[in-house]
Order: sequence, then C-alpha cells, then structure tokens
Amino acid sequence: MEYLDFELPIKELEDQLDKCQIIGAESNVDVTATCKQIEKKLEETKRKIYKNLTAWQRVQLSRHPNRPYTLEHITNLTKGTFLELFGDRNFKDDKAMVGGLGQIDGQSFMLIGQQKGINTKMRQLRNFGMASPEGYRKALRLMKMAEKFNIPVVTLIDTPGAYPGLEAEERGQGEAIARNILEMVRLKVPIICVIIGEGASGGALGIGVGDRVLMMENTWYSVISPESCSSILWKSWEYKEQAAEALKLTSTDMKKMKLVDDVIPEPLGGAHYDKATAFKTVEQYIIKAFNELKDLSTDELIAQRMDKYSKMGEYKE
Repeated sequence: MEYLDFELPIKELEDQLDKCQIIGAESNVDVTATCKQIEKKLEETKRKIYKNLTAWQRVQLSRHPNRPYTLEHITNLTKGTFLELFGDRNFKDDKAMVGGLGQIDGQSFMLIGQQKGINTKMRQLRNFGMASPEGYRKALRLMKMAEKFNIPVVTLIDTPGAYPGLEAEERGQGEAIARNILEMVRLKVPIICVIIGEGASGGALGIGVGDRVLMMENTWYSVISPESCSSILWKSWEYKEQAAEALKLTSTDMKKMKLVDDVIPEPLGGAHYDKATAFKTVEQYIIKAFNELKDLSTDELIAQRMDKYSKMGEYKE
C-alpha cells in the first residue's frame, strides 16, 4: 500500500501493529492487549483524518496509485460477461478510451470509460487516460450501437482531461467532444455516468452527459485541475490547495450545486482500501439509477435530460 503525505500517521500505526503481531507470533509473549490498543488508535486516527479531508486531499485520493481504474471496475461489475469493442471506424483504436458490452446484475449495458494504466508502461500505452478525438468517436460509435439495440449506457469517468497535443487538435479534438455532448443529450436510451476518479474539463464532459450523474465520494469534477488553475491565477502551482477550495470541485460541492445527482459512499480511507465493497456499492447505485429510468418513454427520457441540463447555471437579475 502506498501512502499520501496526510496518511503518514496511519502508516506509522499500521507499522506498529504489524510489529506487535510479529512479536506475538515469534515469541511466547501475550501482546493481545497491546495490539487491541493500537487497533483502536488506528481506527480513531483513520476516522479523524478521512472525515475532515480538504478539497486538495480529496483530489490526491482520487489520484491514488492503488485506486481502482475503469477496467477493474468493469471487470468486477460485469463478472466475466464483458466483451470489449475497439476502434472508431475512422482513424484508429484509442487505448485511453475503453468500451464494450457487459451485464450488471443480469441487465445488459454498454460500458464506456477512460483507462489510465496500472504501471508506467501501461500508462504510456493508455496515454494516462487522456483520450484523443478517435477515443471520443469510438465512445460515440458504441453509444449509437447501444441506441440501435436499446441497451442502456454506463460511462465511467476518470481523466485529467482530453489529450491536448497538436495531433489531437489537428484531428478535431474540440469537434469530437462537442459532437458527443450533442449526441448524448438526445440519445434514446438511459445514460448513467459515474465519476470514479478525476473528472477534468471537456475530457470528462465528452462522456459525461447523462440522465443520472453519480460521483464517488473521493473524486472531483471541474472545468480545470487545481494545478492548472493555480498556474493561471498565481503563475505557480504552489497555490493548488487554495485553487482546489475555490473551485468547489468535491462530490459534496457538486451535489450541493445540483450538478450531480448523487454521491456514492466509499469505504473508510477510499475505494482502494476495500475494493470489493466499493465495487458492490457502485453496482447498487447503477442498478438503482437504471430502475428509476427504465420505464420512461424515449420522449420523457430526452425531455427530462434536456430540462436537467437547461436548468444548470440559471440565474435571476
């Protein structure tokens, strides 16, 4: 397990607990009482730290190297039924965007999401979860396929942003994202979006328009990352913590502003501490959202979706 800077008190106590258990196993000394004291202190420390996280600390948790990424979520949600589909039928297959058919609790879904990669080599292959235009065109192709066969869509969002390279711009990055937003607004099947990590800028919004938008507890959703915001406003990354607070990018902030529909609770310490529980909770929220949408007619579905997004940003003079 890797630890973030604010998690170091937890690491120290866990190391103490490990040593205590080793002493007990290797000698005849009864260390049960001592171990229980350390366990109690460890639990108290965890609760104190994780119940009072700052916006920047939640950003750090969303990027935790042990946090489950899209394909791990899909594998556990679909339990062996996932069939990955490839290519945009125009340029190439973008490894940063994955998608395919699978069943969750017996119901077929088209699952689409950004994949970051679990090690250095895979992160390079996946371009750190930053999709190119062909990735968004692949996602749209799969959504249109789902629409054709009346299959609901689930998108899993985890990206630091769309790929900003020159070649991506040459192939129409802005147009690809804008096209996805337009088509998702009028797609004739239910769309459920789940932010499982980072939700940055148009890169997230390119697969983020849905009837239900859900955020896991320790994730963030914003037009810009705290570091980029800091570099624009203060010409330095040193103010990223202030920027994170000002951006109101946490799941609590998003729910309060009615920009997302619900917050999915995570195990104490984050999804990486108890992946099985995290996957099960995500599954429950997806099925709950689908059950709320499945009986709506196509006209009702699209009308509610358009109304939902039309209300965002309303103001009175």
